Amino acid sequence: MLDYYTFDFKKPTVQLLGKWQPWHEGHTELFKKALTITGQVVIMAREVYGSKEDAPFGEISVVDTIKQALAKEGYYDGINYIIMCVPNIVDISYGRGVGYTFTEHNLGEDVHAISATKIREKLREEGKL
Repeated sequence: MLDYYTFDFKKPTVQLLGKWQPWHEGHTELFKKALTITGQVVIMAREVYGSKEDAPFGEISVVDTIKQALAKEGYYDGINYIIMCVPNIVDISYGRGVGYTFTEHNLGEDVHAISATKIREKLREEGKL
């Protein structure tokens, strides 16, 4: 375990916003791509557990799953990324060009085919959810 915190709040940072229900390999690939842009990422986890959305994983489970998945790839909270739990954000509005961009990454058909909805369905079929 690393015992220092090097995430720089003043440095340009990429934001990833999602439910992460659950975090999966496609999310990890998106994170890796985002990390190449600025060298650090803020992962924003929408708090949707208990809402009308299909969101069976609570905040602690979501955060732990992300940390475990990224640690397996050599990325660490407070070093390469931070996680922020945020309200159930459903729209991002802005009025004019203010110094940031919106980027959609094409990660290939295999990665785009990974579906958290299908993962949840399989977990339910297996009695794990």
